[in-house]
Amino acid sequence: MTTITVIGAGSASFGENTLSAILRSKKLKNSTLQLVDRNAQSLDIVHRLAKRLNKEWDSKFNITAHTHHKDALTDTNFVVSAIEVGPREELWKSDFEIPLKYGVRQPYAENGGPGGFIHAARNVKPVLEIVHDMQQACPDAWFINFTNPMVRICDLVNRHSKIKVVGLCHQIYSGYGMVAVALAKELGIQIPDGLEGMHADVIQHPLQHEVMRQAVPLLDIRAAGTNHFSWIISVHDKRTGEDLYPLLRKRFFELDDSFEPLTRRIFRNFGLFPVPGDTHLCEYLPWMSDPITRPWEKFNIRLYDWQVMAGLRDFSLDRLNEMANGNMTIESLLETDSEGAVEMIENIAYAGSHYHLAANLPNAGQISNLPHGAIVETPVHVNGAGIHPVHVGNLPEPIAELCRRELMTAQLGIDAVVEGNYEKALQCLLLDPVIADMDTAKNILDDYLKTYKEHMPQFDK
Repeated sequence: MTTITVIGAGSASFGENTLSAILRSKKLKNSTLQLVDRNAQSLDIVHRLAKRLNKEWDSKFNITAHTHHKDALTDTNFVVSAIEVGPREELWKSDFEIPLKYGVRQPYAENGGPGGFIHAARNVKPVLEIVHDMQQACPDAWFINFTNPMVRICDLVNRHSKIKVVGLCHQIYSGYGMVAVALAKELGIQIPDGLEGMHADVIQHPLQHEVMRQAVPLLDIRAAGTNHFSWIISVHDKRTGEDLYPLLRKRFFELDDSFEPLTRRIFRNFGLFPVPGDTHLCEYLPWMSDPITRPWEKFNIRLYDWQVMAGLRDFSLDRLNEMANGNMTIESLLETDSEGAVEMIENIAYAGSHYHLAANLPNAGQISNLPHGAIVETPVHVNGAGIHPVHVGNLPEPIAELCRRELMTAQLGIDAVVEGNYEKALQCLLLDPVIADMDTAKNILDDYLKTYKEHMPQFDK
């Protein structure tokens, strides 16, 4: 039977989604599940919940818990990584506020911009430790990554280790949601009252999921690009095979102007529909940080609510603890989604056949005009021989150029942190579309390196 090691298992989102999806899998019955988290308290909650699910669902897993990944790597087949140097929300807020001191207002600060650089930089050391230990203990295992910034972390594993990496993200479903809103009448989709868009707002999430749930069985969307920056290259009606792109080009511009206004503008100006929705799309564009025109106001770009989300994280973990203690029903865990982890594991381990809407892999030509070896996102086929990207050809050159800039800044930033190379780190920020001044780039970098010195001591050498 297969062995699955989950690192960062103590997170509330993992416990609710990936853990329960793995333990529901009929194909993975009798497998070994090794849970790893440095936070012993969170690990204990998820471990006790896993044991309850294992018993009540008769999953027949062998489940162990470990506070260090080295104790759970020998002969493992799959490493699912959801690690995050914390405290997550507090650090993210700091990533946003430091550039503000130098006049740079990032649109989101998670995956792109200076915030994307430093967010990835903090995670380099722990991820490298894991994959280098994998090279000794389980060199043939797959590293399934959920940690953001997705492109940068997958690039780290791909170019600085010998481990096979795939990155999984659910952002493709935002594309399904927006297309569904535009074509609701033709597709017979009910749009719930109060839906404003696909932005990261916990109040909107149930409404968004209701639309996506209706859309996925009806639409076949193929998208390609980079994570959180991919583009719809085709959209068809699953029932009839009809090409729906011409109708989308008409109907989307008939929606109210307040619905994903940045997506609307980029779709109009570049001719392809961007997948991620305004919240993430804004991170990679060079027109979203001007202090004079204040585009974040024009396009109503909303920041992540760090305080609310930190509270929600604690609430979710408390809820899992109540489930683990037997004080709350586990019925809600019967419908969870692993965002692709279970599909990857089942079909590789047991030679299945699965088409997955979006996965991040090194570019082996699946997007012809993006750099070879860079991390790109396309559909994939999964079987016993591994994960195989669907080749989509060229992106339109203007879009490819936007993606290339992001890929170059990502690779420069990763190399800078691995090497402790200040010059490359500065070049990474100078090339970033958020930065418009050379002195400002240096000031931000110096402040970041001072503030987060404990995470990146290599820059003091």
